[in-house]
Amino acid sequence: MGTSRKHRWDAVDGLLLLDKPTGMTSNRALQKVRRLLNAAKAGHTGSLDPSATGMLPLCFGEATKVCAYLLDADKTYRVTARLGIATDTGDADGTPVATAEVPALSRDAWDAVLQGFVGESLQVPPMYSALKQDGKRLYELARKGEEVERAARPIRIHEIRLLEVSGTRLVFRVRCSKGTYVRTLVEDVARKVGTVAHTARLHRESLGPFQADGMVELAQLQAEAEQGSGTLMGRLQRPDKALTALPGVTLDAEQGTKFRGGQAVLPAAEGASGLARAYGPDDDFLGVGEWLPDGRLAPRRVFQKFEKTP
Repeated sequence: MGTSRKHRWDAVDGLLLLDKPTGMTSNRALQKVRRLLNAAKAGHTGSLDPSATGMLPLCFGEATKVCAYLLDADKTYRVTARLGIATDTGDADGTPVATAEVPALSRDAWDAVLQGFVGESLQVPPMYSALKQDGKRLYELARKGEEVERAARPIRIHEIRLLEVSGTRLVFRVRCSKGTYVRTLVEDVARKVGTVAHTARLHRESLGPFQADGMVELAQLQAEAEQGSGTLMGRLQRPDKALTALPGVTLDAEQGTKFRGGQAVLPAAEGASGLARAYGPDDDFLGVGEWLPDGRLAPRRVFQKFEKTP
């Protein structure tokens, strides 16, 4: 009687910025890249809807520890809205549920409408979302034709830039806080001018410290995997690249050993507070620490030593 061998995964550490293709869930995209790298541990942060494209940070090995720190990051999207038609999901995957005339506004008028959404506001999440209510995902209820009351949540639109307006096509770039539903924003913009709309295309250009020029497409990764693992591994970025918003502090060799071992240390820093990136000699990333009132730096997330990518 034969025995099946368990697949042997490799210890892979680092971040990869995937330009997620359309028609694919974030988790499916992650699993495809994970298999290309043969990575033992993998995760992603900042899920995108299947129809959306763009930046999806993938985290492998030790880098999975930074996923939580990216959840609060601001994001930038390029949005293409289809005016005059509303869908049940708010995007192009949904079924049309309403139509309306589109007002003939000038570019300046459209820009003024968009600028009215800049700043802090309350937004009601869409029914087709992964938020839970009474233990059930809202999209599960929506698929059954149910609609429930949703509490408005605070969001912030940092910036909106009108890129194009032509007939029923409206294109803009928006930089927004976590928890912002662009599909809802598009519907709210349309409602402001007396019409309806849905999000025809959504492309995420940036997330936190990561910019569009660092992204790579799945097809490119697949091509590089065929050339050998070296090229693909060279795509990986260090985990601390996700934490550049935090100040850095360098510890000596003895302090670094204690920090990595879970002990608070007392570096030469005065008046510091909050979280910080901790480094040992030779730029060795140790993890994230929090300053205590007595001036010590307590480890909050420790990273084991990993080989630097080529």
